[in-house]
Amino acid sequence: MVYKDNVNWIDFRMGYSVILISKYIVPRGYLGITIFPFMFLKFKELKGHTVLINHEKIHLKQQLELLIIPFFMVYTLEFFIRLIKYRNWNLAYRNISFEREAFRNEKDLNYLQSRPLFNFINFVRK
Repeated sequence: MVYKDNVNWIDFRMGYSVILISKYIVPRGYLGITIFPFMFLKFKELKGHTVLINHEKIHLKQQLELLIIPFFMVYTLEFFIRLIKYRNWNLAYRNISFEREAFRNEKDLNYLQSRPLFNFINFVRK
């Protein structure tokens, strides 16, 4: 369930994002999921987790660059390719180029100000 009193607007370079709290939308084993323009977090306390929020903001930028729907198509395709390669759900997820970029840069709170367009391409590996 999404609670109205848990809605926050986050300033984002190319628009705005809404943080919503929902333990039902966020898959088990994850703390957040971003589907532009929404950032779903599992628990209210995570709104103050700057590293997690920055990770999700990186995904917002990636989604905007690929015009949202193509982002999810590429994300899903790459996940299944990695799943076949690694035969491990978590390893496949962590090796998706979008996730590799977000994990590598989530602690740099200024990353999005200097991030080149389509930088996730630099995280695609064979």
